Amino acid sequence: MKTLSFEDLAIPEDIHQAIQDLGFEEPTPIQSLSIPVIMDGKDIIGQAHTGTGKTAAFGIPLLSGIDTKNRETQAVVICPTRELAIQVSEELSRLSAHMKGVTVIPVYGGQPIERQFQALKKGVQVIIATPGRMIDHLNRKTVSLSAVRLVVLDEADEMLDMGFREDIEAILSRIPKKPQTVLFSATMSREIMDLAGRFLKEPRVIKVMHDELTVPKIEQYYYEVKESAKVDVLSRLIDMYDPRLTLVFCNTKRRVDEVTSLLHARGYMAEGLHGDMNQAQRERVMSRFRTGNTDILVATDVAARGIDVENVDAVVNYDVPQDPEYYIHRIGRTGRAGREGRSFTFVSGKEFWKLKDIQKYARIRIGKQPVPTESDLRERRAEQLAMKVREAAGGEDLEAYSARIHQIMGDEFTSLDVAAALLKMLTQKTRKAAPVDDEQERRTSYHQPRPSGRRRRDNPSRDRR
Repeated sequence: MKTLSFEDLAIPEDIHQAIQDLGFEEPTPIQSLSIPVIMDGKDIIGQAHTGTGKTAAFGIPLLSGIDTKNRETQAVVICPTRELAIQVSEELSRLSAHMKGVTVIPVYGGQPIERQFQALKKGVQVIIATPGRMIDHLNRKTVSLSAVRLVVLDEADEMLDMGFREDIEAILSRIPKKPQTVLFSATMSREIMDLAGRFLKEPRVIKVMHDELTVPKIEQYYYEVKESAKVDVLSRLIDMYDPRLTLVFCNTKRRVDEVTSLLHARGYMAEGLHGDMNQAQRERVMSRFRTGNTDILVATDVAARGIDVENVDAVVNYDVPQDPEYYIHRIGRTGRAGREGRSFTFVSGKEFWKLKDIQKYARIRIGKQPVPTESDLRERRAEQLAMKVREAAGGEDLEAYSARIHQIMGDEFTSLDVAAALLKMLTQKTRKAAPVDDEQERRTSYHQPRPSGRRRRDNPSRDRR
Protein backbone atom coordinates (compact mmCIF):
# COMPACT_ATOMS: atom_id res chain seq x y z
CA MET A 1 0.00 0.00 0.00
CA LYS A 2 1.21 3.45 -0.93
CA THR A 3 2.08 5.58 2.06
CA LEU A 4 -0.32 8.52 2.18
CA SER A 5 0.18 11.91 3.76
CA PHE A 6 -2.48 13.89 5.58
CA GLU A 7 -2.46 16.26 2.59
CA ASP A 8 -3.57 13.35 0.38
CA LEU A 9 -6.69 12.79 2.51
CA ALA A 10 -8.47 16.08 1.68
CA ILE A 11 -8.84 17.03 5.33
CA PRO A 12 -10.31 20.49 6.10
CA GLU A 13 -7.66 23.11 6.80
CA ASP A 14 -8.65 23.78 10.41
CA ILE A 15 -8.35 20.07 11.28
CA HIS A 16 -5.13 19.77 9.30
CA GLN A 17 -3.71 22.65 11.33
CA ALA A 18 -4.53 20.78 14.54
CA ILE A 19 -2.77 17.68 13.18
CA GLN A 20 0.32 19.79 12.48
CA ASP A 21 0.14 21.29 15.96
CA LEU A 22 0.11 17.78 17.42
CA GLY A 23 3.23 16.99 15.39
CA PHE A 24 1.91 13.90 13.61
CA GLU A 25 3.93 13.21 10.47
CA GLU A 26 1.78 10.80 8.47
CA PRO A 27 -1.40 8.71 8.89
CA THR A 28 -1.24 5.26 10.43
CA PRO A 29 -2.42 2.36 8.22
CA ILE A 30 -5.91 2.29 9.75
CA GLN A 31 -6.21 6.07 9.22
CA SER A 32 -5.08 5.90 5.57
CA LEU A 33 -7.62 3.16 4.83
CA SER A 34 -10.57 4.42 6.88
CA ILE A 35 -10.62 8.22 6.53
CA PRO A 36 -11.36 8.37 2.75
CA VAL A 37 -14.13 5.75 3.05
CA ILE A 38 -15.82 7.41 6.03
CA MET A 39 -15.55 10.86 4.44
CA ASP A 40 -17.27 9.37 1.39
CA GLY A 41 -20.26 8.55 3.59
CA LYS A 42 -19.84 4.77 3.62
CA ASP A 43 -20.43 2.46 6.58
CA ILE A 44 -17.35 0.52 7.64
CA ILE A 45 -16.30 -2.36 9.85
CA GLY A 46 -12.75 -1.66 10.93
CA GLN A 47 -10.65 -4.38 12.50
CA ALA A 48 -7.88 -2.74 14.49
CA HIS A 49 -6.38 -3.05 17.94
CA THR A 50 -6.33 -0.33 20.56
CA GLY A 51 -3.40 2.00 20.06
CA THR A 52 -3.35 1.86 16.25
CA GLY A 53 -4.66 5.40 15.75
CA LYS A 54 -8.29 4.46 15.21
CA THR A 55 -9.63 7.42 17.23
CA ALA A 56 -8.27 9.82 14.63
CA ALA A 57 -9.35 7.37 11.92
CA PHE A 58 -13.00 8.05 12.74
CA GLY A 59 -12.48 11.39 14.54
CA ILE A 60 -11.10 13.32 11.55
CA PRO A 61 -14.00 12.48 9.18
CA LEU A 62 -16.48 12.87 12.05
CA LEU A 63 -15.34 16.42 12.73
CA SER A 64 -15.10 17.18 9.01
CA GLY A 65 -18.84 16.55 8.68
CA ILE A 66 -19.99 18.77 11.57
CA ASP A 67 -22.17 21.78 10.73
CA THR A 68 -20.76 24.32 13.18
CA LYS A 69 -23.82 26.59 12.81
CA ASN A 70 -26.11 23.82 14.06
CA ARG A 71 -26.03 23.24 17.84
CA GLU A 72 -27.88 19.89 17.62
CA THR A 73 -26.12 16.61 18.29
CA GLN A 74 -24.80 15.40 14.92
CA ALA A 75 -22.40 12.61 15.90
CA VAL A 76 -22.30 10.02 18.68
CA VAL A 77 -19.42 7.78 19.71
CA ILE A 78 -20.27 4.82 21.97
CA CYS A 79 -17.40 3.43 24.09
CA PRO A 80 -17.28 0.51 26.53
CA THR A 81 -15.70 2.35 29.48
CA ARG A 82 -15.60 5.82 30.94
CA GLU A 83 -11.79 5.82 30.65
CA LEU A 84 -12.01 5.30 26.89
CA ALA A 85 -14.84 7.84 26.59
CA ILE A 86 -12.67 10.48 28.28
CA GLN A 87 -9.68 9.54 26.13
CA VAL A 88 -11.67 9.78 22.89
CA SER A 89 -13.24 13.08 23.96
CA GLU A 90 -9.82 14.57 24.72
CA GLU A 91 -8.41 13.52 21.36
CA LEU A 92 -11.39 14.89 19.43
CA SER A 93 -11.08 18.15 21.37
CA ARG A 94 -7.43 18.40 20.31
CA LEU A 95 -8.31 17.66 16.68
CA SER A 96 -11.03 20.34 16.73
CA ALA A 97 -8.87 22.97 18.46
CA HIS A 98 -9.03 25.32 15.42
CA MET A 99 -12.71 24.69 14.67
CA LYS A 100 -14.97 27.47 15.93
CA GLY A 101 -18.31 26.51 17.41
CA VAL A 102 -17.71 22.77 17.92
CA THR A 103 -18.50 21.24 21.29
CA VAL A 104 -17.44 17.74 22.29
CA ILE A 105 -18.38 16.27 25.67
CA PRO A 106 -18.13 12.83 27.29
CA VAL A 107 -21.07 11.40 29.24
CA TYR A 108 -20.51 8.39 31.45
CA GLY A 109 -21.49 6.79 34.71
CA GLY A 110 -19.78 7.81 37.92
CA GLN A 111 -20.16 11.51 37.09
CA PRO A 112 -23.12 13.49 38.47
CA ILE A 113 -25.81 13.34 35.79
CA GLU A 114 -27.05 16.83 36.73
CA ARG A 115 -23.72 18.29 35.62
CA GLN A 116 -24.19 16.59 32.25
CA PHE A 117 -27.71 18.05 31.98
CA GLN A 118 -26.27 21.56 32.12
CA ALA A 119 -23.69 20.85 29.42
CA LEU A 120 -26.21 19.17 27.13
CA LYS A 121 -28.72 22.07 27.45
CA LYS A 122 -26.19 24.43 25.85
CA GLY A 123 -26.06 22.32 22.70
CA VAL A 124 -23.47 19.68 21.92
CA GLN A 125 -22.60 18.56 18.39
CA VAL A 126 -20.54 15.51 19.43
CA ILE A 127 -21.32 13.20 22.35
CA ILE A 128 -18.91 10.50 23.52
CA ALA A 129 -20.87 8.14 25.74
CA THR A 130 -20.89 4.82 27.51
CA PRO A 131 -23.96 2.73 26.60
CA GLY A 132 -25.64 2.80 30.00
CA ARG A 133 -25.34 6.54 30.51
CA MET A 134 -26.58 7.27 26.96
CA ILE A 135 -29.68 5.14 27.68
CA ASP A 136 -30.23 7.14 30.90
CA HIS A 137 -30.18 10.42 28.95
CA LEU A 138 -32.46 9.09 26.23
CA ASN A 139 -34.98 7.92 28.81
CA ARG A 140 -34.84 11.31 30.55
CA LYS A 141 -35.16 13.04 27.14
CA THR A 142 -32.05 15.13 27.89
CA VAL A 143 -30.47 13.96 24.63
CA SER A 144 -32.04 14.07 21.19
CA LEU A 145 -30.70 11.90 18.36
CA SER A 146 -32.95 13.36 15.66
CA ALA A 147 -30.09 15.19 13.90
CA VAL A 148 -27.45 12.46 14.26
CA ARG A 149 -25.69 11.72 10.98
CA LEU A 150 -22.83 9.52 12.19
CA VAL A 151 -22.57 6.85 14.89
CA VAL A 152 -19.30 5.24 15.92
CA LEU A 153 -19.18 1.99 17.89
CA ASP A 154 -15.67 1.96 19.34
CA GLU A 155 -14.28 -1.36 20.59
CA ALA A 156 -17.57 -3.05 19.79
CA ASP A 157 -16.26 -6.50 20.75
CA GLU A 158 -15.45 -5.22 24.23
CA MET A 159 -18.95 -3.75 24.61
CA LEU A 160 -20.57 -7.02 23.60
CA ASP A 161 -18.35 -8.96 26.00
CA MET A 162 -19.49 -6.59 28.78
CA GLY A 163 -23.16 -7.31 28.05
CA PHE A 164 -24.08 -4.02 26.34
CA ARG A 165 -25.66 -5.51 23.21
CA GLU A 166 -29.24 -4.59 24.19
CA ASP A 167 -28.18 -1.03 25.09
CA ILE A 168 -26.36 -0.60 21.77
CA GLU A 169 -29.33 -1.88 19.81
CA ALA A 170 -31.67 0.39 21.77
CA ILE A 171 -29.51 3.45 21.04
CA LEU A 172 -29.25 2.69 17.31
CA SER A 173 -32.98 1.98 17.09
CA ARG A 174 -33.84 5.41 18.54
CA ILE A 175 -32.12 7.36 15.77
CA PRO A 176 -34.99 8.40 13.42
CA LYS A 177 -32.96 8.77 10.24
CA LYS A 178 -30.61 5.88 9.53
CA PRO A 179 -27.14 7.31 10.18
CA GLN A 180 -23.79 6.44 8.71
CA THR A 181 -22.39 3.82 11.08
CA VAL A 182 -18.74 3.06 11.79
CA LEU A 183 -17.85 -0.02 13.83
CA PHE A 184 -14.37 -0.73 15.16
CA SER A 185 -13.46 -4.04 16.73
CA ALA A 186 -10.28 -5.97 17.49
CA THR A 187 -12.02 -9.22 16.47
CA MET A 188 -14.60 -10.24 13.90
CA SER A 189 -16.78 -12.56 15.95
CA ARG A 190 -20.11 -13.93 14.83
CA GLU A 191 -21.85 -11.58 17.28
CA ILE A 192 -20.08 -8.57 15.75
CA MET A 193 -21.12 -9.59 12.25
CA ASP A 194 -24.72 -10.14 13.41
CA LEU A 195 -24.81 -6.63 14.89
CA ALA A 196 -23.32 -5.19 11.70
CA GLY A 197 -25.84 -7.08 9.59
CA ARG A 198 -28.73 -5.44 11.49
CA PHE A 199 -27.55 -1.84 11.58
CA LEU A 200 -24.89 -1.26 8.90
CA LYS A 201 -25.63 -0.71 5.21
CA GLU A 202 -23.28 -2.48 2.79
CA PRO A 203 -20.30 -1.85 5.05
CA ARG A 204 -16.75 -1.81 3.77
CA VAL A 205 -14.57 -4.17 5.80
CA ILE A 206 -11.17 -2.68 6.59
CA LYS A 207 -8.52 -4.82 8.21
CA VAL A 208 -5.08 -3.69 9.24
CA MET A 209 -2.73 -6.63 8.86
CA HIS A 210 -0.02 -6.42 11.48
CA ASP A 211 3.52 -7.49 10.96
CA GLU A 212 4.57 -10.69 12.60
CA LEU A 213 5.76 -9.68 16.01
CA THR A 214 9.26 -10.59 16.93
CA VAL A 215 10.34 -9.55 20.39
CA PRO A 216 14.11 -9.40 20.74
CA LYS A 217 15.73 -10.99 23.76
CA ILE A 218 16.51 -7.74 25.52
CA GLU A 219 15.84 -6.35 28.96
CA GLN A 220 12.60 -4.39 28.92
CA TYR A 221 11.64 -2.02 31.74
CA TYR A 222 9.26 0.83 32.35
CA TYR A 223 9.52 3.76 34.76
CA GLU A 224 6.63 5.68 36.29
CA VAL A 225 7.63 9.25 35.59
CA LYS A 226 5.89 12.61 35.70
CA GLU A 227 5.99 14.48 32.42
CA SER A 228 8.10 17.25 33.94
CA ALA A 229 10.74 14.77 35.18
CA LYS A 230 11.26 12.77 31.99
CA VAL A 231 14.47 14.46 30.87
CA ASP A 232 15.94 14.10 34.36
CA VAL A 233 15.17 10.39 34.37
CA LEU A 234 16.63 10.04 30.88
CA SER A 235 19.84 11.73 32.01
CA ARG A 236 20.11 9.50 35.01
CA LEU A 237 19.57 6.28 33.05
CA ILE A 238 22.22 7.25 30.51
CA ASP A 239 24.62 8.04 33.33
CA MET A 240 23.79 4.77 35.06
CA TYR A 241 24.15 2.38 32.14
CA ASP A 242 26.59 4.40 30.01
CA PRO A 243 25.42 2.96 26.65
CA ARG A 244 27.62 3.36 23.60
CA LEU A 245 24.70 4.55 21.47
CA THR A 246 21.22 5.46 22.66
CA LEU A 247 18.11 5.79 20.49
CA VAL A 248 15.36 7.93 22.05
CA PHE A 249 11.88 7.75 20.49
CA CYS A 250 9.30 10.54 20.66
CA ASN A 251 5.79 10.61 19.18
CA THR A 252 6.01 14.06 17.55
CA LYS A 253 8.49 16.28 15.74
CA ARG A 254 7.97 19.01 18.31
CA ARG A 255 8.90 16.63 21.08
CA VAL A 256 12.08 15.56 19.25
CA ASP A 257 13.26 19.17 19.05
CA GLU A 258 12.38 19.79 22.70
CA VAL A 259 14.22 16.72 24.04
CA THR A 260 17.26 17.32 21.85
CA SER A 261 17.57 20.90 23.13
CA LEU A 262 17.23 19.77 26.75
CA LEU A 263 19.95 17.16 26.31
CA HIS A 264 22.23 19.71 24.66
CA ALA A 265 21.74 22.02 27.63
CA ARG A 266 22.97 19.20 29.88
CA GLY A 267 26.09 18.62 27.80
CA TYR A 268 25.06 15.43 26.04
CA MET A 269 26.07 14.73 22.46
CA ALA A 270 22.54 14.41 21.05
CA GLU A 271 20.92 15.11 17.69
CA GLY A 272 17.35 15.00 16.45
CA LEU A 273 15.85 13.24 13.43
CA HIS A 274 12.35 13.93 12.08
CA GLY A 275 10.29 14.57 8.95
CA ASP A 276 10.93 18.31 8.70
CA MET A 277 14.61 17.68 7.91
CA ASN A 278 15.75 17.33 4.30
CA GLN A 279 17.57 14.26 3.05
CA ALA A 280 21.03 15.82 3.32
CA GLN A 281 20.42 16.79 6.96
CA ARG A 282 19.19 13.29 7.80
CA GLU A 283 22.20 11.66 6.21
CA ARG A 284 24.60 13.89 8.15
CA VAL A 285 22.87 13.12 11.44
CA MET A 286 22.84 9.38 10.73
CA SER A 287 26.49 9.40 9.70
CA ARG A 288 27.51 11.01 12.99
CA PHE A 289 25.39 8.53 14.94
CA ARG A 290 26.82 5.49 13.13
CA THR A 291 30.38 6.63 13.73
CA GLY A 292 29.75 7.39 17.40
CA ASN A 293 30.33 11.14 17.04
CA THR A 294 26.79 11.49 18.32
CA ASP A 295 25.93 9.38 21.36
CA ILE A 296 22.19 9.94 21.44
CA LEU A 297 19.75 10.05 18.53
CA VAL A 298 16.29 11.46 19.27
CA ALA A 299 13.79 10.48 16.56
CA THR A 300 10.18 9.98 15.54
CA ASP A 301 8.99 6.58 14.36
CA VAL A 302 8.62 7.78 10.78
CA ALA A 303 12.08 9.33 10.61
CA ALA A 304 13.66 6.24 12.18
CA ARG A 305 12.43 3.88 9.47
CA GLY A 306 15.26 1.97 7.91
CA ILE A 307 17.74 2.81 10.68
CA ASP A 308 20.10 -0.13 10.95
CA VAL A 309 22.94 0.82 13.28
CA GLU A 310 25.10 -1.59 15.19
CA ASN A 311 26.11 -0.98 18.79
CA VAL A 312 22.81 0.58 19.87
CA ASP A 313 22.91 -0.44 23.51
CA ALA A 314 19.70 1.23 24.67
CA VAL A 315 16.34 2.28 23.28
CA VAL A 316 14.30 4.78 25.28
CA ASN A 317 10.57 5.26 24.69
CA TYR A 318 10.37 8.84 25.89
CA ASP A 319 6.72 8.69 24.84
CA VAL A 320 4.73 5.47 24.88
CA PRO A 321 4.18 4.63 21.19
CA GLN A 322 0.70 5.07 19.73
CA ASP A 323 0.77 1.69 18.00
CA PRO A 324 1.82 -1.56 19.74
CA GLU A 325 3.73 -2.54 16.62
CA TYR A 326 5.81 0.61 16.90
CA TYR A 327 7.03 -0.62 20.27
CA ILE A 328 8.33 -3.81 18.72
CA HIS A 329 9.97 -1.93 15.87
CA ARG A 330 11.57 0.51 18.31
CA ILE A 331 13.13 -1.97 20.69
CA GLY A 332 14.24 -4.12 17.78
CA ARG A 333 16.93 -1.49 17.11
CA THR A 334 18.96 -2.84 20.02
CA GLY A 335 20.12 -6.30 21.08
CA ARG A 336 21.15 -7.25 17.55
CA ALA A 337 23.43 -10.08 16.48
CA GLY A 338 23.33 -11.64 19.92
CA ARG A 339 24.43 -8.47 21.69
CA GLU A 340 22.94 -7.30 24.96
CA GLY A 341 20.36 -4.57 24.77
CA ARG A 342 18.01 -2.62 26.99
CA SER A 343 14.79 -0.75 26.46
CA PHE A 344 13.33 1.82 28.84
CA THR A 345 9.79 3.14 28.59
CA PHE A 346 8.57 6.26 30.43
CA VAL A 347 4.95 6.05 31.54
CA SER A 348 2.84 8.77 33.07
CA GLY A 349 -0.86 9.18 33.78
CA LYS A 350 -3.18 7.59 31.25
CA GLU A 351 -0.28 6.09 29.32
CA PHE A 352 -0.58 3.01 31.54
CA TRP A 353 -3.49 1.92 29.35
CA LYS A 354 -1.24 2.06 26.29
CA LEU A 355 1.42 0.04 28.09
CA LYS A 356 -1.15 -2.62 28.98
CA ASP A 357 -2.26 -2.75 25.35
CA ILE A 358 1.34 -3.25 24.22
CA GLN A 359 1.94 -6.09 26.67
CA LYS A 360 -1.33 -7.79 25.77
CA TYR A 361 -0.83 -7.42 22.05
CA ALA A 362 2.83 -8.47 21.95
CA ARG A 363 2.41 -11.11 24.69
CA ILE A 364 5.31 -9.75 26.67
CA ARG A 365 5.91 -8.51 30.17
CA ILE A 366 7.60 -5.17 30.74
CA GLY A 367 8.89 -4.97 34.30
CA LYS A 368 8.60 -1.88 36.47
CA GLN A 369 11.87 -0.45 37.76
CA PRO A 370 12.68 2.29 40.29
CA VAL A 371 14.62 5.24 38.91
CA PRO A 372 18.30 5.00 39.91
CA THR A 373 19.20 7.20 42.86
CA GLU A 374 22.38 9.18 43.43
CA SER A 375 23.61 6.34 45.63
CA ASP A 376 23.01 3.87 42.79
CA LEU A 377 24.96 6.07 40.42
CA ARG A 378 27.93 6.38 42.77
CA GLU A 379 28.03 2.62 43.26
CA ARG A 380 27.82 2.02 39.54
CA ARG A 381 30.65 4.48 38.80
CA ALA A 382 32.80 2.85 41.48
CA GLU A 383 32.22 -0.60 39.94
CA GLN A 384 33.06 0.62 36.45
CA LEU A 385 36.16 2.40 37.67
CA ALA A 386 37.32 -0.62 39.67
CA MET A 387 37.06 -2.77 36.56
CA LYS A 388 39.16 -0.30 34.55
CA VAL A 389 41.72 -0.02 37.33
CA ARG A 390 42.12 -3.81 37.42
CA GLU A 391 42.64 -3.84 33.67
CA ALA A 392 45.20 -1.02 33.84
CA ALA A 393 47.04 -2.62 36.78
CA GLY A 394 47.95 -5.56 34.60
CA GLY A 395 49.50 -3.34 31.98
CA GLU A 396 52.95 -1.86 31.52
CA ASP A 397 54.51 1.60 31.88
CA LEU A 398 53.33 2.16 35.46
CA GLU A 399 56.74 3.14 36.91
CA ALA A 400 56.25 6.89 36.52
CA TYR A 401 52.81 6.70 38.12
CA SER A 402 54.13 4.58 40.99
CA ALA A 403 56.75 7.22 41.73
CA ARG A 404 54.07 9.90 41.82
CA ILE A 405 51.97 7.81 44.25
CA HIS A 406 54.97 7.45 46.59
CA GLN A 407 55.44 11.21 46.45
CA ILE A 408 51.79 11.78 47.43
CA MET A 409 51.97 9.22 50.22
CA GLY A 410 54.90 10.88 52.02
CA ASP A 411 54.94 9.92 55.68
CA GLU A 412 51.22 10.58 56.28
CA PHE A 413 49.30 8.20 54.04
CA THR A 414 49.30 4.62 52.94
CA SER A 415 48.90 3.49 49.37
CA LEU A 416 45.36 2.40 50.30
CA ASP A 417 44.57 5.95 51.50
CA VAL A 418 45.74 7.42 48.19
CA ALA A 419 43.81 4.86 46.14
CA ALA A 420 40.62 5.52 48.13
CA ALA A 421 41.03 9.29 47.70
CA LEU A 422 41.48 8.92 43.94
CA LEU A 423 38.44 6.66 43.74
CA LYS A 424 36.37 9.21 45.64
CA MET A 425 37.48 12.04 43.37
CA LEU A 426 36.70 10.11 40.21
CA THR A 427 33.30 8.83 41.27
CA GLN A 428 31.92 11.96 42.88
CA LYS A 429 30.28 14.59 40.78
CA THR A 430 29.62 18.21 41.39
CA ARG A 431 25.98 19.06 42.00
CA LYS A 432 24.36 22.43 41.64
CA ALA A 433 21.82 21.61 44.30
CA ALA A 434 21.96 20.00 47.71
CA PRO A 435 22.13 16.19 47.65
CA VAL A 436 18.77 14.52 47.32
CA ASP A 437 17.68 12.20 50.09
CA ASP A 438 17.79 8.80 48.41
CA GLU A 439 15.06 7.28 50.54
CA GLN A 440 12.74 10.16 49.76
CA GLU A 441 13.67 9.84 46.13
CA ARG A 442 12.66 6.19 46.06
CA ARG A 443 9.36 6.94 47.82
CA THR A 444 8.44 9.54 45.23
CA SER A 445 9.49 7.28 42.34
CA TYR A 446 11.30 10.25 40.92
CA HIS A 447 8.13 12.22 40.33
CA GLN A 448 9.81 15.58 40.96
CA PRO A 449 12.47 17.10 38.70
CA ARG A 450 16.02 16.55 39.90
CA PRO A 451 19.34 18.06 38.98
CA SER A 452 20.64 16.44 35.81
CA GLY A 453 22.98 13.48 35.60
CA ARG A 454 26.66 13.88 34.77
CA ARG A 455 27.54 15.59 31.60
CA ARG A 456 28.87 13.62 28.69
CA ARG A 457 31.88 15.82 28.29
CA ASP A 458 32.87 14.95 31.86
CA ASN A 459 32.87 11.22 31.16
CA PRO A 460 36.45 10.04 30.82
CA SER A 461 35.44 6.75 29.21
CA ARG A 462 33.93 8.58 26.24
CA ASP A 463 37.24 9.97 25.10
CA ARG A 464 38.53 6.51 24.27
CA ARG A 465 35.61 5.42 22.14
